[in-house]
Amino acid sequence: MDVQELLRRSGGPVTRDRIGDDLTALGLGPGDTVMFHTRLSAIGYVPGGPQTVIDALLDVVGPTGTLMVSCGWNDAPPYDFTTWPGDWQDALRAHHPAYDPELSEAEHTNGRLPEALRRRPGAVRSRHPDASLAALGPSAAALLADHPWDDPHGPGSPLARLVALGGRVLLLGAPGETMTLLHLAESLARAPGKRFVTYEQPVRVDGVREWRTFHDIDSTDGAFDYSRVVPEGQDPFAVIVRAMLDAGIGRTGTVGAADSRLFDAGPAVDFGVRWIEEQLNAAG
Repeated sequence: MDVQELLRRSGGPVTRDRIGDDLTALGLGPGDTVMFHTRLSAIGYVPGGPQTVIDALLDVVGPTGTLMVSCGWNDAPPYDFTTWPGDWQDALRAHHPAYDPELSEAEHTNGRLPEALRRRPGAVRSRHPDASLAALGPSAAALLADHPWDDPHGPGSPLARLVALGGRVLLLGAPGETMTLLHLAESLARAPGKRFVTYEQPVRVDGVREWRTFHDIDSTDGAFDYSRVVPEGQDPFAVIVRAMLDAGIGRTGTVGAADSRLFDAGPAVDFGVRWIEEQLNAAG
């Protein structure tokens, strides 16, 4: 989308002050710990791009607030490399760089904001290569320390700590399917057919490069088969987020030109767990 189209959609430049005013109207405020997901183009033409959005978020949450984003690892080895010919596997194991929280790029499909935040001076990034998150602010270290190697979306994870800290989730022009917090609900939900994955990635532990095997819910193809309870062609998380809003959980508003939603993390996870259990247990 070109600049003229972005300007037309947003009614002129979406400045730092304008973003801040819109976020305040949405309900974000000083001291908030917030995990955010952003579709930058949905906001309109933002002078300065990702850095302006981050600055505006920091303006609103203030010096006692903390920002958190989902990063992942863009250059992680393919999950299925163990099916490659043996000599190819050997070459990958011998030469693939280990995940480095300070250098490894955030997953590009998460947009530009996670990479911009993790590069900010003072930002902290968690140790888990596949499910890494980054945070900036006084609660960053407490959120991300000792990210569990296994079940990295479950109890003891940064997502669970966000809930424990009374944190929030902001979908800033991003669709409902981007709400990573719902992986915590999947991890906690007791419903039939939960799906898990095992994969290998190289990390550094006490300065030594090693390959580790990780175990997690299937956060890529879905921890459950939702086809019985979600209409064809719709994303399960998007359906859950709509149901959440219909139940009065969360606030909606506009930031720039972007339809945006703000949730308290605890009620959002509780709703997600109930929805998954009720829908899937009823479907058998």
